[in-house]
Amino acid sequence: MVRRSQSSNPRSVVVLTSGTDWGTRAAGQRRSSGAESEIPRRQPAKIKALRQALHLARTAIGKKNWHAARHGLSRARALTNALPPGVAVREREQLSELRKKYAARDTPAAKNARQAKTAPAKRVGAKKPAPAAKKPTARKPGPAPAPVPVPVRDLGDRFINREALGYGAEGSRTR
Repeated sequence: MVRRSQSSNPRSVVVLTSGTDWGTRAAGQRRSSGAESEIPRRQPAKIKALRQALHLARTAIGKKNWHAARHGLSRARALTNALPPGVAVREREQLSELRKKYAARDTPAAKNARQAKTAPAKRVGAKKPAPAAKKPTARKPGPAPAPVPVPVRDLGDRFINREALGYGAEGSRTR
């Protein structure tokens, strides 16, 4: 059972539910499309809000955050519809370009463009890689070569300076 009331009023009705109504409550909480949000009254504020919506949509498309891009595009569309036709022509062009990018997000052409973009670009004047040596033809199997012994390094006579380490002379305890 879940207690639903968050009120500190002792007389408020407390409804206990077992969680069976979660589906119907979630249905009422849809994501906003962006067009429902409030539109400013004055024209300069509308233009400013339009530019912000375009910026939001542009960055969301760049990050492939399609839900945020859709929200920004629908908000920008609502703002352009609220403006007179001759106003914010450049922003309208940007909106149409962003709509095309958003519409082409899952097309084969977009996938090909993404693959082409991942290929490293060749620089002008860069060194050309050396031609790869030709692979030798298959050899006849023969006896395996004997392992080459690894020479052991001569470390010389090494002594530990016990006094430098704080132990004093050998056999005596200084502490």
